[in-house]
Amino acid sequence: MEKSILFAGFGGQGVQTLGKLLAYAANEEEKYVTFSPAYGGEMRGGTSNCTVIVSDRQIGSPTRERLDMVVAMNIESFRRFEPQVKPGGLLICNDSLIPLKTEREDITQVNIPANELALEAGSDKTLNVIMLGFIAAHYDLVSKEAAEKIVEEKLGKKEKFRAMNQKAFILGANYDAGTADLGNK
Repeated sequence: MEKSILFAGFGGQGVQTLGKLLAYAANEEEKYVTFSPAYGGEMRGGTSNCTVIVSDRQIGSPTRERLDMVVAMNIESFRRFEPQVKPGGLLICNDSLIPLKTEREDITQVNIPANELALEAGSDKTLNVIMLGFIAAHYDLVSKEAAEKIVEEKLGKKEKFRAMNQKAFILGANYDAGTADLGNK
């Protein structure tokens, strides 16, 4: 198994943290993983993306032209990275900010009202944890348990934030995306 995933959005949405959390969870399960960040000169508000590759064997290259999955957190990321999803791949969209549907018939688009779920968890800053919970519960990259443990370890230093992030993770993990084929576990 080797899967590539690109997270993209604007600075301040927690895109880099989301990629790091996935990479830490993969390490927790003793999988091979690469994390490749990319962001503009201005952090908050500028463009931000990162690519994570998770594998059960050594990874030859940390870059991919075509990706198994793209998680687009805003409309600019949808437009820029949707063409990079490989045929049969998955495009996960924050439909709170992305009103578009892909015209491609060779990929699956899944829409998650991530901003609304994050606010339900207590803060829009939990958007990345919502997405991690969803991916860990529905896609075969890392286990839900490993991802949840990493969220607790890396984001649980203050009780107020620990409870909020736990709630966000559960909301993401329990979100029903319908009948989309997610490479289910």
